[in-house]
Formats: sequence, C-alpha cells, structure tokens
Amino acid sequence: MELLVKKPMSVLLSEAGDGEHSLKRTLGPGALVALGVGAIIGAGLFSLTGIAAANNAGPAVVLSFVLAAFGCAFAGMCYSEFATMIPIAGSAYTYAYATMGELLAWIIGWDLVLEYAVGAATVSISWSSYVVSLLHDFGIELPPSMIASPWQPVRLADGSTVYGVINLPAVLIICALSILLIIGIRESARVNEVMVVLKITVVLVFIIGGWAYMNPANHHPFIPPNTGTFGEFGFSGVVRAAGVIFFAYIGFDAVSTAAQEAKNPQRDMPIGIIGSLVICTILYLAFAWVMTGLQPYTAFKGSAAPVAVAIAATPFTWLASAVKFAIVCGFTSVILVLLLGQSRVFFSMSRDGLLPGVFCQIHPRFRTPWRSNMLFMVFVSLFSGFAPISVVGEMTSIGTLLAFVIVCAAILIMRKTQPNIPRPFRTPWVPLVPILGVLANLGLMLGLGLSNWLRLVIWMAIGFVIYFNYSRKHSKLQAPQLVK
Repeated sequence: MELLVKKPMSVLLSEAGDGEHSLKRTLGPGALVALGVGAIIGAGLFSLTGIAAANNAGPAVVLSFVLAAFGCAFAGMCYSEFATMIPIAGSAYTYAYATMGELLAWIIGWDLVLEYAVGAATVSISWSSYVVSLLHDFGIELPPSMIASPWQPVRLADGSTVYGVINLPAVLIICALSILLIIGIRESARVNEVMVVLKITVVLVFIIGGWAYMNPANHHPFIPPNTGTFGEFGFSGVVRAAGVIFFAYIGFDAVSTAAQEAKNPQRDMPIGIIGSLVICTILYLAFAWVMTGLQPYTAFKGSAAPVAVAIAATPFTWLASAVKFAIVCGFTSVILVLLLGQSRVFFSMSRDGLLPGVFCQIHPRFRTPWRSNMLFMVFVSLFSGFAPISVVGEMTSIGTLLAFVIVCAAILIMRKTQPNIPRPFRTPWVPLVPILGVLANLGLMLGLGLSNWLRLVIWMAIGFVIYFNYSRKHSKLQAPQLVK
C-alpha cells in the first residue's frame, strides 16, 4: 500500500454527481456569501480592532486590515480554483487527496476536524458568556452553577467566587444548531442569513451613527512614531497589528466545505469565497476608521470592551447592548458554519474509508450527513459544557493556517501535474500568488507560540495512531475491493 497514493480526478468528479452519498444542492451565490460572512464576522471585529490600535498601529490599524486581507486573498483565490475544479465536500482534505496523496490528506482532514470541532466549542463558551451578560442587562439572572464548567470560576455580584457545574447555554446552542444542520442545509442557510443580517445591521449602525461624532484630531498622527521596539507603532506596528487582526478574517475557508451543496459550484464558489472576503474587508475598514475617530487610540489601552469606549463618545449609549446582541448573532453564525464544515470533512473522510462508513450515511429525507452531525453534537457539547475556555481557546488558529499553507502549495502541484483539467476559476499570477500565500501563512504559524504547536503535535499523534491502525487498512482507494 502506498502512503502517497492520490485520488484520481475522475473518481473525485464522479462523487460530485447523484448517488447514495450525494448531498442536496440548494445553495446559491447569496447563501454562500452569507456563509462566508457568517463565519468571518465574530467577536474578533469588536475586540481585536481596539487591541491592535492601542498596542501596535494606532489609527493605522486601517492599513493593518488591508494587509491582513491581502494575506487571506492569496489563500482565498487558491481555494476558489480548487472549489470550482473539484466541487465536492471536504475542502482542503479533498484537495490534498488529489494532489499530495492519502497520508497528507489524512493529516489535513484530521487537522480540520480539530479546527472546526474545537473552534465550535470555543465559540460556544464565549457565546454563553455574552448571552449571560445580555440577559443581565435586562435584569435576568441565570444560576451560576449552570453557566460555567466545574473548573471555571464565576464571580458573583457580592464579590464571592463559585464554581459551575455545567455551561448549559453553551451545550444548548451546540445541540440546537446541530439539529438544525440535520434538518437541512437550506434551513441552516436561512437561519445563518438572518444572523448575518442582524449583526451587519449593528455594525452599519455603529459606522453610520458614529461617523458624525468622529474627531479628526484622533486620526493624527495616522501612524504613531515607533517606540524603539519592533511592533510598537511605526510601520512595524502596522505589520504586527495585521498579524493580530488576521484571525478576524478566518472562516472563509468553511465556504469550500459546502461545494457539493452549491447549485452551480463552478460559478458560485468563487463568488462565495472572494465575495465574503471583500464585504468583510470593507466593513472592517469602515469600522476601524470610525472607532479610532471616536476616541484617541490610547483610550483603548487595557480595555476589555474597546467598542464600549468608542460608543461613550456618542449619545447612543444603547448601542453597547446592541453590540452585545450583534456579538451573540455573530457567534451563532460562526458556530453554525464551523459545525457545517466539520461534518462535511468527516463525511468525505468516511466516504473514502478512512473513517467508519456509518458517518457518510445520508438521511433519506433531509439528505444531510446526520450521523456525523450527531457524533459531533455529543463531542462538541461535552467540551462546551465541561471544559474551561483556557483549555480550548487557542487550538483552532494553527489548524486554519496549516490548511491555508497546504491549499496554496497544492495549487502549484496541480498546475504542474494536471495542467489540462478544466478550471472555471484560475488563480491569477501563478506561481507568485500561491507562493506568497504559503509564506504569509507559514509566517503567521511560526508566531503562534510553542503551546499551540504542542497541541497540534499531540492531536496529530492521535491521528497517526488511528490512520495506521484503521484508516490505511480500510481505505477504498488502496483496497478497491472494498468499494461497493
């Protein structure tokens, strides 16, 4: 058996058609853009903008958003080419299987399971804390034992500290969205679109409402002079801030996991991936400009709620609660898209024999991979309910960046090995764009710290045990007799 055996394009394209393991094609370009925006705009916009402005770039955080957008655009164009060339579920896992072989496909697939599943758990814990805070604003208090894990302290109004039993709101949102995904992709997309409209509305209200109250003096100097330390203002601070806020863009890759459910993937996938990046970039630039215009960038230093600091310069104090509501909507759509992406990657790996076949079974009525959704509803909700956020909070970014690196590299390989395959969307300026994508995302990976790398190594070690003891023996590509 060959560890680097590649999945033929003819097999990949045949899987995109109808059959026992086919998914329902119901998503148009608008729904795909909404999926991308839903995954990208979370709490990062409301928190990272102030942090990066205060510590690194000042008002020039606007330029940092532009730099970060370029880094994402490199990967986004590579994803778009693959999504139109291989319009089936699985995202980077499927692309790696076609270009780099089964072992690397397993590595990236296992990595994506970590990214999406643990990411959903992390976001659900933050979702819970904002829901609790929002309910508190309206005089509704939830029992402390029901809003935190047993290892997460909760500070009461009288200053005392208690420990929770289970983070029940986090569990409930994971279960509710998992059930929604089982019911159907069309229904899930509609709920996501509502969440996206609500949170974009709040962002636009902040931008439009705050514009008239900006003080031009707050934008000067636009690039504060460097303090003598790399990354603390000056041009190096703009670059450093781009690395900080890059993670506010992560999520567009999840759009590619829905390629097999797009009505016209050759046309609509690039619109969904690149369109969502463009929309979010425009919103991010306007948001950062208004935020740094309302208050001097130094006012955001050490603030846990920098948007609230900016809102204080306007008469719209009610916007503080509206922003919390927008964050809750943002987190809801992020969780939904992460759970969607995870189940589609798991579905593809199961269909290939690398995981038990039960997880690629399609519900006869809903045409969704319901067993995969059920498995991760249990797995993710357990993390959400009982793990402290400090354990799961930093385990997703490195997985995302690794996927970006592999997809960019895979474009270079496919252009050499299979140059004549129809490509409805072609990544421009090859090999420059893929190479820049690899370098930019590798650089960000190297800056994530030792603890993140250790978590990735441990997770991969578990994956190798599963691969060599189960997946390699059951691979349908390596054992054709197993294919029905």
